[in-house]
Amino acid sequence: MKKFLIIQQIKSKIGILPKHKNVLKGLGLRYINHVVKRRKNKSILGMIKKISYMLKVT
Repeated sequence: MKKFLIIQQIKSKIGILPKHKNVLKGLGLRYINHVVKRRKNKSILGMIKKISYMLKVT
């Protein structure tokens, strides 16, 4: 089982719900094609599920 996830933002945060903007900020994503590496845990997986339409996870 992988311990880390690589998360990439693939859509703009313009025009999305404020809660979804806060989730992006919580994940540390700032702009389109920005990539971050995060530990795999329940809180991160919940954040990814909330805004899965604008992320690519590997």
